[in-house]
Amino acid sequence: QVRLVESGAALAQAGDSLRLSCAVSGGTENTYAMGWFRQAPGKGREFVAAVSWNIGRTYYGDTVKGRFSISRDGARNTVYLQMNRLKPEDMALYYCAAAPASSARWLANPSSQNSYDYWGQGTRVIVSS
Repeated sequence: QVRLVESGAALAQAGDSLRLSCAVSGGTENTYAMGWFRQAPGKGREFVAAVSWNIGRTYYGDTVKGRFSISRDGARNTVYLQMNRLKPEDMALYYCAAAPASSARWLANPSSQNSYDYWGQGTRVIVSS
């Protein structure tokens, strides 16, 4: 069974930086395509960023492009989300998600929730103005 464990929940002020981590364990796949989504109170789940495991190609949602950066550590099977210049509107529950690296669904659309097979429990980011 694949398990995703997020960490890095924090209270930050606008303009601060935070880094979230997500460790992947279990399952039969050795490599996973990874993504981050977020859900603010009263809103739907929004795509934040994704990264392929083989060549590390990255994808970003429009609202975070230029401020957030996704990366992965293959040796640790961990993906990171570096969040810079935080804004109050970044406050949300952040979810890590994974799909087998060869997933056709993921390759076709890495920004869709439906492209991911495994999800973490979420980690909360609070940003005050």
